[in-house]
Amino acid sequence: MMKNTSRVQPADLPVQSIRRRRFRVATLAAIFALFALYVAWHEARGPGERHNDALPITQAHADDASQPSNASGTPAAAGGDLVKRGEYLARVGDCVACHTADKSRPFAGGLPINTPVGTIVTPNITPDPDTGIGQWSDADFLRAMHEGIGKSGERLYPAFPYVEYTKVTDQDVMAIRAYLKTLTPIHYAPPGNTLKFPFNQRWLMVFWNLFNFNEGRFVPDPKQSAEWNRGAYLVEGLAHCEECHTPRNFMQGLKTSSRFSGAVQAGWHAYNITPDKNSGVGNWSDDELAAYLSTGAAPGRANAAGPMAEVVTDSTQYLTQEDVGSIVKYLRSLPPISGGESRPRDQWGNPAADDVTTLRGTTVNAVNGAQLFIANCATCHNWTGQGIGASAPGAYPSLIHNSAVGASDANNLAMVILHGVTRTTKQADVLMPAFGTELTDDQVAAITNYMTKQFGNPQSTVTVDQVARLRTQQ
Repeated sequence: MMKNTSRVQPADLPVQSIRRRRFRVATLAAIFALFALYVAWHEARGPGERHNDALPITQAHADDASQPSNASGTPAAAGGDLVKRGEYLARVGDCVACHTADKSRPFAGGLPINTPVGTIVTPNITPDPDTGIGQWSDADFLRAMHEGIGKSGERLYPAFPYVEYTKVTDQDVMAIRAYLKTLTPIHYAPPGNTLKFPFNQRWLMVFWNLFNFNEGRFVPDPKQSAEWNRGAYLVEGLAHCEECHTPRNFMQGLKTSSRFSGAVQAGWHAYNITPDKNSGVGNWSDDELAAYLSTGAAPGRANAAGPMAEVVTDSTQYLTQEDVGSIVKYLRSLPPISGGESRPRDQWGNPAADDVTTLRGTTVNAVNGAQLFIANCATCHNWTGQGIGASAPGAYPSLIHNSAVGASDANNLAMVILHGVTRTTKQADVLMPAFGTELTDDQVAAITNYMTKQFGNPQSTVTVDQVARLRTQQ
């Protein structure tokens, strides 16, 4: 009877071990070679190489130079048209939103941004020479905006949207630079990032960039009008709208196949803004889209809350009518993307009929959404849900034909109840108190589900566990 000699004999083990080591070494060598090729390609192009910035589009300008230059209300220092233009462009880019954690220290950074791989804290961009960017050269600033590389050659994380800023012309970047130089220097060193290994290794951004970043300035489409090109330049570049309204791929880069189709950011749903008539804004008029960007309110459609309310407060309300019109025109031209909704999110709901009458004299022993709504919300929104004040700037909005109540998920409605609304514009100072400290998770869930069933999309609900998670979101 012959023995089976097909099994690995002890003498074969060193050979296999050597082969495995050789394979690992070859793999590491291949990775290093790719890295070296990338570095050589990058250096061959040279940091001094600049693209042609000649654009057949109107340059941005400040139409209201009397507005305060920063969150503290400090007027811009004298510096001529370049500084005024830079102030306007900094508003378009909403720089103050990310680089301000404390309103008394505008642009001094310190804002923690939660990501799936840890927390990134925004830097100080005031002219302070020690803790800010006071010692940065113009070339340093251009390289950061266009290539995502800091003063010392470190790779910046894409929480800073250089993926979009790379499209901004040299002239516009330098205008922003001129404006930032006029800010009051603030000596403040924000805390460091807290990222898990290996994501705290900045050099790995080289590989992220290979798949998610295309460096280069905006190239106008000669087949389109100057207005369309202006809108594309703003939306795709400085305004970086995709950062919130485009879903992410597994690497947390932008999923370009689903541009502007909506995404969830820190618990808030940044809705689909493509022209799809059910899932997007295809049933909005141009005037309604322009009003929403300028005031944060489009009666019968939506009222900006959460991060979008901040965008309106700090940025889009200051845009010229020409720029707002250009953005609207560009958004209208996007390919419509369906999210599967059967009706537009602003076309749901009916007024409550007899809930108040039904509850009179009734002993409520459990968490009751109708009772909680009447006790906490009806004073401002009316027990019928129709709001108070119609479409006036300071009106309490109707909950009927309201995007937050009619959306296919109830995230934003629950977030509004938990965290409230703060939106300050030239037209109105809108404030809804936060009920997160007054109501428990099951009470917030009960109110949310009552509102979606009565005034919005009845298929949209939240659980107590979902509310608990949303409560922790910034």
